[in-house]
Amino acid sequence: MSDIKICPTCGAKAKYKVKDGKETFSAVQDEDAFKKVGQLKKAMQKFKEKAEALEKELEELKSKT
Repeated sequence: MSDIKICPTCGAKAKYKVKDGKETFSAVQDEDAFKKVGQLKKAMQKFKEKAEALEKELEELKSKT
């Protein structure tokens, strides 16, 4: 994941990189933000599905005893 900092020039959120001892800031584009949000949504959906499966399994185990 990118390192995000506040740009000292414009005060906006920007990607921060250090290359050859030189700091660079590049603006965070809406595309980048939408891409990251999409990735997070997919990850959360997978987590939710796993949690639901584990809850179902736990209920089954509880009902057997």
